[in-house]
Amino acid sequence: MSPGPDPSVILSLLGGGFVAAFLHAALPTHWLPFTLVGRAQGWRPSRILAVVATAGLAHIIATAAVGALIVAAGLALDRWIEGLLPHLAAVLLFLFGAFYLTRAMLRRAAPADAAPPPAAVSDKAAVWGLVAMMAVSPGEVLLPIYLSTAPQGLGALALLTLMFALGTVAGMTVFTALASAGASILRLERWARYEGAVLGAALIVLGLIVATHQH
Repeated sequence: MSPGPDPSVILSLLGGGFVAAFLHAALPTHWLPFTLVGRAQGWRPSRILAVVATAGLAHIIATAAVGALIVAAGLALDRWIEGLLPHLAAVLLFLFGAFYLTRAMLRRAAPADAAPPPAAVSDKAAVWGLVAMMAVSPGEVLLPIYLSTAPQGLGALALLTLMFALGTVAGMTVFTALASAGASILRLERWARYEGAVLGAALIVLGLIVATHQH
């Protein structure tokens, strides 16, 4: 009989999933468009944050859909090669972590000046455009964590999706609120370039957790 879910591994993956989602939301593509469009449309902060939350949830739904396909494929492969899935998940986490860490180290600082706000369009078009932008771009960096959590069962996958949603919406909300409130003094665009390094290190740590808890 295979061992049951390991609570320590589940907690580590859930915590790591929340942190990874929050850090991923620090990318300017996850908050800067909302700030610029909201400013151009003359939206109140509450309206901007409502759109952010909606778009963030659409982003996670797309990520979960792609993640489900990856998990299904991984489980099917695991039936053919016993015990492959945990090793594959650890390897993917290492590779993604190394990729983001290396890219962050090699990437030069991007210009701090943001593009000018676009011309105002109808509110409905602006809202759906922002939501669609996030819905068609699932969080690729979160996908290996789905594969890592698959051996722990469907309940753990559901909890992980919830952590992704909370981390993503929280991150997008925090950074959009800061930028919309005129916190340019924080130079969020410059700080965001360190997101790749921190995210890469976090994924490598998750890979170590998965690798060290294999039997």
